[in-house]
Amino acid sequence: MDSLRALDVDQRVALLFVALFGTLLAASAALAVLSLREHGALARARLRRAGGELAAVWAGAAVFWAAWIAGAVGATLLFGAVSFLALREFVTLMHTRRADHRSLILAFFVVLPLQYVIVAQRRFDLFTVFVPVYVFLALPVVSALSGDPQRFLERNAKLQWGLMVTVYGLSHAPALLLLDLPGNVGGGAFLLFFLVLTVGAAQLVQQAASRWRHRRPMVREISRSFSLRAWGAGIAAGALVGAALAWITPFGAGPAFAIAAVAAGSGTLGQLVMEALKRDAGVRHWGSAASVTGAVGLLDRVAALCFAAPVFFHSVRWYFQT
Repeated sequence: MDSLRALDVDQRVALLFVALFGTLLAASAALAVLSLREHGALARARLRRAGGELAAVWAGAAVFWAAWIAGAVGATLLFGAVSFLALREFVTLMHTRRADHRSLILAFFVVLPLQYVIVAQRRFDLFTVFVPVYVFLALPVVSALSGDPQRFLERNAKLQWGLMVTVYGLSHAPALLLLDLPGNVGGGAFLLFFLVLTVGAAQLVQQAASRWRHRRPMVREISRSFSLRAWGAGIAAGALVGAALAWITPFGAGPAFAIAAVAAGSGTLGQLVMEALKRDAGVRHWGSAASVTGAVGLLDRVAALCFAAPVFFHSVRWYFQT
């Protein structure tokens, strides 16, 4: 571990991405071999689902690589664009009225860019309260001025919740890039890599555990695959990955294990919450191809990160008291 910590930034980056893309290539090759061997319809369906999940991991790795190359400013703009598209998916499945147009314009073209401008300026104290305090109070006022009281609470609560998840939650990811910690000045990108990898590992292991070991679901009306054992397996996997990646962070192995477990648990629970929202909206996937919303399913891919990023960010700040 000490020898890995002794590597300079460029060497760490090279090692990380060689390991990441090498693992993805090996997984893709294994999946291709299995697809040639399997002939049953059920096995092929499972392989297709696994291929879709692997393709999402490839896309995430490519996006992270692009963010790394673009630097802090480019990454902030990239995540801002992702927030815009994710919020768009969320809003297209909401019940809105003509009176909501002002609130929607405020959310998309004022609140969202301002949140990311505040992130870019490292105004972390304002960043953490801008949406949950000022915006939460401003949106109902704008909506009330439209003069339409029908389903007022429901309409405003849905928009507030969408902003909280897709803008406030996701904006904590680029904020990690700008977070300078003792012994880790300029190493914020490693924290983002740590978060994405631990949360991704927890999701994959939880899904695999729920398929291989069928247990009675805890919340059958929301998810037939969520169980305590699968959730625990996902947290354990995320925590072990976090401990293995401690050398790219300012943490020791023990704190890295603990903070990765917190991030993994919050991310997988966030995924469950988004499943409940989809059930309420009457869809199986955000931006399903069968829908007429024009959305593309991005929110399905970033839902866990939207919940894990703020928990991870504030846990790290609390740990170092910055």
